[in-house]
Amino acid sequence: MSSLTVRNITEETHRALRVRAALVGRSTKDEVRAILESADRPDDRVKLDFLLTEIGKQAGGVDF
Repeated sequence: MSSLTVRNITEETHRALRVRAALVGRSTKDEVRAILESADRPDDRVKLDFLLTEIGKQAGGVDF
């Protein structure tokens, strides 16, 4: 697993992260990890299984 160090964030940003983490019962590190993971995998992305299903439908489908 990789590591990441973020330096020189403002006290206001650090405080906001601590508060946000506390509101959901996580550590600040876990909250930052969750934020980064959600940015990496947005809800509106096209998912491969959906895309392949749509291609299959357009091609006339397949019976198993």
